[in-house]
Amino acid sequence: MNSTLLIAAGLLLYFVLYHTYGKYLKRSVVGEPTQEVPSKRLYDGVDYVPANRYVLFGHHFASVAGAAPIVGPAIALAWGWFPALAWVWLGNIFIGAVHDYLSLMSSVRYDGHSVQWIAGKIIRKRTGYAFAWFIFFVLILVVAAFGAVLGKLFVKQPAVPTSYILKIGAALILGVLLYRVKMNFRLATVIGIIMLIAAIYFGKMFPIKAGYKTWLAVFFVYIIVAASIPVHVLLQPRDYLNAWLLVGGLIIGGIAILFSFKAVTMPAVTVYSAPIIGGKPTPFWPVIPLIIACGSLSGFHAIVASGTSSKQLSSEEDGLFVGYGGMLTEGFLSTLVVVAIATFGMKVLSPEKTAALAGGASAFANNYIGAAKSVGGPVGIFSKSYAEAANSVLGLPKEFMVILASMWVASFAMTTLDTTNRLARYTFSEIFEPFKDTSPGFYGFITNRWVASAIPAFIGIGLAWTGAWTVIWPAFGGANQMLASIALMTGAAWAIRVQKAKGMNVLIPALFLWVTVTLAMIWYLIVAVPTFYAKNPVQAVILGAIMVVMLALNFLLIYDFYKPEEKVVGEPEVEKGS
Repeated sequence: MNSTLLIAAGLLLYFVLYHTYGKYLKRSVVGEPTQEVPSKRLYDGVDYVPANRYVLFGHHFASVAGAAPIVGPAIALAWGWFPALAWVWLGNIFIGAVHDYLSLMSSVRYDGHSVQWIAGKIIRKRTGYAFAWFIFFVLILVVAAFGAVLGKLFVKQPAVPTSYILKIGAALILGVLLYRVKMNFRLATVIGIIMLIAAIYFGKMFPIKAGYKTWLAVFFVYIIVAASIPVHVLLQPRDYLNAWLLVGGLIIGGIAILFSFKAVTMPAVTVYSAPIIGGKPTPFWPVIPLIIACGSLSGFHAIVASGTSSKQLSSEEDGLFVGYGGMLTEGFLSTLVVVAIATFGMKVLSPEKTAALAGGASAFANNYIGAAKSVGGPVGIFSKSYAEAANSVLGLPKEFMVILASMWVASFAMTTLDTTNRLARYTFSEIFEPFKDTSPGFYGFITNRWVASAIPAFIGIGLAWTGAWTVIWPAFGGANQMLASIALMTGAAWAIRVQKAKGMNVLIPALFLWVTVTLAMIWYLIVAVPTFYAKNPVQAVILGAIMVVMLALNFLLIYDFYKPEEKVVGEPEVEKGS
């Protein structure tokens, strides 16, 4: 197979499906606007602030696209590039993008409330409440994990924190230009991109060296401030700049591979059960969503869509572009990852590793994960393959392209870190909503944006400080996909019970995802957890307990979905305040 054909096929598929299936969902499920968007009707200058559609796309995309669209597809190549691409394309278009779009638009119709809040309104109260606590747990875990990863990265590569600090400065200036000076949008964008390039350049010249715990302390203060200040001050302009960083990389990589006309050198299909998780034979289905998450579908996207993005959408017309289009863009990133590694990956490996992979499908499946580790793991093999493509086709220096590919991970990980803390603030406030009328003084204090930002930041950074997050992090893949399952079932409930849409178009992918995720978690509990027990009994017991709880929640969800409270059927009682 030719790499040029694969990239062209991916671009064509996304373009056609966006303008057909995406617009069908917009017309037949979401329908016409019922009221003014929350960003204008509930404007508060902090969280509810309308954003330019391209700025909001940048925020949404930067928040949901971290390392996962790179790591997952790079690992999945152990099954072969064809299964990996099939899950990215089909899952991305018919599950992931639908999930993101409906999470965004249902939230817009409910005053920008979260997907878990909506679940409590249109399914059952207990569903929404259990969902909210589960999401709060997941968000704290994300804060811990990304804080730890970034802390180590900042120590290892001292140029990165300098670049990021300078980028924050650039974002603050861009925010002033856009919202105070009201400069022409295109001119402000050009200035912002120039400042972004300068930040990366001067980061290499003036590295900042500090210890791991010092950076964690900095992160603690930073994410509280970033999660509490108005979105137009930092979040919107910074994520807009981040989006240009990734879009620029996508354009370079896409053009390089599109015009490479190289044959794919890795096998299309290897074995059905490649040794991926814990070295155990891992069946492609149903375990694939635990490996390829964000590039195909991710529950975290629903939290972002219904958390920050829905409060900034300036028009319902922009919803398809931001929600559905943002997910397709992430799918193209994963497509690029698969094709780049499948085409150029063998060139970046040592002769010994290449020989080990050349012994047929089984040999490739058994040795691929180890070969990838030899060049820096999933991110390493992608960044080097990407650099090889850009160098061989466009003549760009390999060292610079490796840095650019690596910067994606750092920039989007930092964005995810503070956006997650803002989302945790929203979720924390919704959990205490029952106290709004019974104890207004306590409710006002605990939901104060500074207090509600400090609590998850303290717990998350505390877990990163002690390293305790590593014990429960392996459960995140299942937790994230279970979130996607619950969010898509909530979207299906909204489409059927509130929008009166033909439910099978949304219900079929929702049920398929629920079955897949449930079986994947059962496999993980039965096969993977006992494997971990031999290495770390305490971790295995904790992971097993988490999996049991998640499975119980998943079965509770499906029961509540088919046995909802009667009063949730019909038009939503949209609140006029938040």
